[in-house]
Amino acid sequence: MSLINKEVSDFSVEAFQNNAFKTVTKEDIKGKWSVFFFYPADFTFICPTELEDLQNKYAEFKKIGCEIYSVSTDTHFVHKAWHDNSERISKLEYPMLADPTHALSNDFEVLIEESGLAERGTFIVNPDGKIVAYEINAGNVGRNADELLRKVQASQFVYEHGDEVCPAKWQPGAETLKPSLDLVGQL
Repeated sequence: MSLINKEVSDFSVEAFQNNAFKTVTKEDIKGKWSVFFFYPADFTFICPTELEDLQNKYAEFKKIGCEIYSVSTDTHFVHKAWHDNSERISKLEYPMLADPTHALSNDFEVLIEESGLAERGTFIVNPDGKIVAYEINAGNVGRNADELLRKVQASQFVYEHGDEVCPAKWQPGAETLKPSLDLVGQL
């Protein structure tokens, strides 16, 4: 079943951000754009490259009013230990959410039951708290922050201009499409 337009369930999780622990809840995502960026585990191989790539684009995400939440099933203490021991992870400014109880991984349907780890899932959540785009990758395939930023920008445009759609490779400022009314139901 598709998760498009599914509202994120209530949650309260511990997080590590800016060298401090804090609690993040559903209230924190209301009224703004969010990306939930699930990854299998701290102290792994592909994950730090993805998280660093996101950090390199973090200012651009913030500029368009979008918060990044990286999520793994590790605890917030493990996030801190990884931050303290990895050159790449020490750069992160966005919240690293801890999901040891699998509440978020289950809600976003990315939990790998056998291992207790999360798939590489990327979810764009609108200000109404609903999932508007998502992608799940195999564990051995890293993601691209440039493309994710473009998808958030396209999602924001469509959210603001509901009668227009963004074609393939759309970039902010480029032409959009305005479907005829008889085709809208076929999109």
